[in-house]
Amino acid sequence: MDLITPEIGLIFWTAITFAALLFVLKKFAWKPILGAVSAREDSIKEALASAEAAKLEMQNLTADNERILQEARAEREGMLKEAREIKNKMITDAKDEAKDVADQMIVQAKAAIESEKKAAVAELKSQVANLSVDIAEKVVKGELSDKAKQLKLVEDLLGDATLN
Repeated sequence: MDLITPEIGLIFWTAITFAALLFVLKKFAWKPILGAVSAREDSIKEALASAEAAKLEMQNLTADNERILQEARAEREGMLKEAREIKNKMITDAKDEAKDVADQMIVQAKAAIESEKKAAVAELKSQVANLSVDIAEKVVKGELSDKAKQLKLVEDLLGDATLN
């Protein structure tokens, strides 16, 4: 018996065994194997679809995060700009108020100086008048102490006076 040249009986029984094996596999194993392969294929498709959906969701979230960051930056810039404007306005207002107060103080100081000046001039005039009266009084006392000088003064005053 030669193993290289098969006999017809061996071929026949091999074919029948193969057909029986195919029949048993088709009857009992083929459907569960195909079901498992199909289920595996479906789960892979679902996983791919889920991964694609997750990828799209991540892209949307990234875009949303970027948009939110841009809005936050813009809002921050707006707030900083507003704060700078408020600061500048407060500084300007404080400078204006200080200038107004200083101008008012200057006006009050000038008025006080003018008032003091007028009071000093009035006091000086009063003192000059008093001094003049004192000097005139002493001069007149000296002039009027002598009777002849008194008569001469009266005559001179009468001579200077014009009658209306």
